[in-house]
Amino acid sequence: MAYGEWYPVVGWLVFIVGLVTSIVMFSNTKKLYHVFYVASISLYIFTAAFYIDVFNLAKAGVLAVLVISAVVFMFLGFYFSRVFGEKKR
Repeated sequence: MAYGEWYPVVGWLVFIVGLVTSIVMFSNTKKLYHVFYVASISLYIFTAAFYIDVFNLAKAGVLAVLVISAVVFMFLGFYFSRVFGEKKR
């Protein structure tokens, strides 16, 4: 197996917590976009944990993965807010 001991456990926990949260949020609000928010957060956690586990990153590597991904998503959010914000105006 290419993965460590903790990665499958983290994957299943993130999946179960995300599934339960999605069901509760959808049953309370009846809005589908809340489910997509939870799914994207769960996918982000799952992907970051995968990189950390596969590359056997130490403390500095974990922080580097989290910082780089946060910066990338901030720039993507800023870009998409400009692109889709202009269409609404």
